[in-house]
Amino acid sequence: LGRTRYREVWDLQKRLVVLRHQNLIPDCLIFTEHEPVITMGRGTSKENLLVSPDILKSKEVDLFEIERGGDITFHGPGQTVVYPIIDLNGQGRDLHRYLRDLEKLVIATLNDLGLEAGVKPGLTGVWVNNHKLAAIGVAVSKWITYHGLALNVNTDLDFFKLIRPCGITAYPVGSIAQMLKNQVDMEKVNDLLAENFAGQFYYEIERVDNLETRLLEVTSR
Repeated sequence: LGRTRYREVWDLQKRLVVLRHQNLIPDCLIFTEHEPVITMGRGTSKENLLVSPDILKSKEVDLFEIERGGDITFHGPGQTVVYPIIDLNGQGRDLHRYLRDLEKLVIATLNDLGLEAGVKPGLTGVWVNNHKLAAIGVAVSKWITYHGLALNVNTDLDFFKLIRPCGITAYPVGSIAQMLKNQVDMEKVNDLLAENFAGQFYYEIERVDNLETRLLEVTSR
């Protein structure tokens, strides 16, 4: 979707969940890069937001309380955000396994980029050299997934100073660019994520560039 405001993609996800439940669309994978925004999931502790709403406004950072699991996180330019809209009814309705599968997806992609990545026991996400590069938080409605994962590629990490990311203080946040000491092609990262996703979940990929036109076709039948 390119660069987007958070609310419009949040609304889009909920539309897609309904269409997927009605079997009007197949499982799909949404890629975007958000304008600066902080989201607070169901597990957020208010003290993990370290600045006032006025300061966020002055920095042009939006703030939303949303229905995904997990704590507080930041999305912004240089970060690729991936929203899988998937029907888990035919995949065992196992949300725990799905979260672990998303971690494996990110680990495989980082390995393709030459980075050795892994997980931390008891925590959700993906780390490289004890730096958290990917945050994961999902929601389900009638076993259709939405929300998903955020991977720091070329992200300005100073934005994370506004929050206590995911409530974690033991490990800092990092980015692919920081680890490789070079800016990274976002489109290359997205292509790798899509390829690895297709391989891991046994999909064939069809790219949809004009999503609104396709959805209009689906809903007007």
